[in-house]
Amino acid sequence: MALKDSLEGKRVLLASASPRRRELMAMLDIPFEIAPTIEVDESYPAELPAAEVPVYLSRVKAEAYRKSMRPEDVIITADTVVILDGRVLGKPHDLDDARRMLAALSGRVHTVVTGVTITRAEGQTSFSATTEVEFGELTPEQIDHYVTVYRPIDKAGAYGIQEWIGAIAIRSIRGSYYNVMGLPLHKLYHSL
Repeated sequence: MALKDSLEGKRVLLASASPRRRELMAMLDIPFEIAPTIEVDESYPAELPAAEVPVYLSRVKAEAYRKSMRPEDVIITADTVVILDGRVLGKPHDLDDARRMLAALSGRVHTVVTGVTITRAEGQTSFSATTEVEFGELTPEQIDHYVTVYRPIDKAGAYGIQEWIGAIAIRSIRGSYYNVMGLPLHKLYHSL
């Protein structure tokens, strides 16, 4: 049975403002809508292990949408973080913060984790996907060019794998490319 058939009569809602997640979701070839934006406090307990932060935040986001959901709704919430040396690198606060993050990632391996929660009237399913990304050495000029031209303020770890920086800096990845973009499509498709 095709996923489209199993979702017959359901209204699939992607609760994300990310244009990349919208683009990725469209690749699944299922009808979906963008849920209205709800502001959510994205803080998390300091003692929470870094790899668990994305699932925690995807559940927090799901709870915000649960109040207004209809019985036929399937709501997808997600959060992506970059982890370096056990520390979460979220979205940079400003362009200087983005430069610092990219300098820290230069020549190193880091982990990208995306947490996803699928909420239905019958219950909730959460999972995460992990991808290791190896950056080559970046010069200060390359970092400055990327930050100035692409302004990666809305991206975890201050970079988008699908942009110029991905082409020139990423030596290798182990895991899902789409996970690094913000939505692990294989896992999401099979979970739906």
